[in-house]
Amino acid sequence: MTSRWATGLLTRPADGLGKRREGRSLGRRFRERAVVFAFGAIQWPWLLKSLYGGSRAAKAALLDRLGLPWDALPALGSWKADTGLLTLLVDHILAEKPKLIVEFGTGASTLIIARALERAGGGRLISFDQHKDFVAATRHWLAEYGLEADLRVAPLASSPGGWPGLWYETGPLPPDVDLMLIDGPPWTIHPFTRGAAETLFGCIAPGGTVLLDDAARPGERLVARRWRRMHPDFAFRLDRRGTKGTLIGRRKSG
Repeated sequence: MTSRWATGLLTRPADGLGKRREGRSLGRRFRERAVVFAFGAIQWPWLLKSLYGGSRAAKAALLDRLGLPWDALPALGSWKADTGLLTLLVDHILAEKPKLIVEFGTGASTLIIARALERAGGGRLISFDQHKDFVAATRHWLAEYGLEADLRVAPLASSPGGWPGLWYETGPLPPDVDLMLIDGPPWTIHPFTRGAAETLFGCIAPGGTVLLDDAARPGERLVARRWRRMHPDFAFRLDRRGTKGTLIGRRKSG
């Protein structure tokens, strides 16, 4: 979940989030809120560090590489992608030339992915976000640079696979996803809420890749530990570029 303009330290509440939580037992809601507060106390250094979206030189180099003007990315950092993740995405797309990318969390990364796919010779991007206005604004943002993507509004619902928190109601995904980027939902729902993405790993093609943003945070580190146990058919490693870290998992071909 991202925005074109500057944002604060905390994420924006998900549309209709209160109603979705009302459908849960009082005990479960209390436990999940307690976990959020506990992790908030633990990971505040990571949250403060994430306010830095990268140097002006790094952003300029990224935009020059893609042939985009200097003001194409007016604000980075906070709960938006930083230059470390965006550069990692461009490196991967230009080297691997994926035909299908699925993204959870629409915004700055959507623009960069769409442009990188264009530079790589083409490919399809499907991007999900829970905020209708973000999806509409990002669609307009891409159009300013002659870019298109399949942007979809996906409400949040109870997470599948026994994970806490909420996950996107996407409907069936196409098979043979070459790259899956997980940059949502926000940790303020639950520190492990992005863990539910693993229920979609079966859609990733052999040799395909999953990227988990904010992977240096305590919650995502525990998610990564569980993913490693549950999915031995993936080789995972932590990339420390940028301010927030990215977990990279490649599905084994054999």
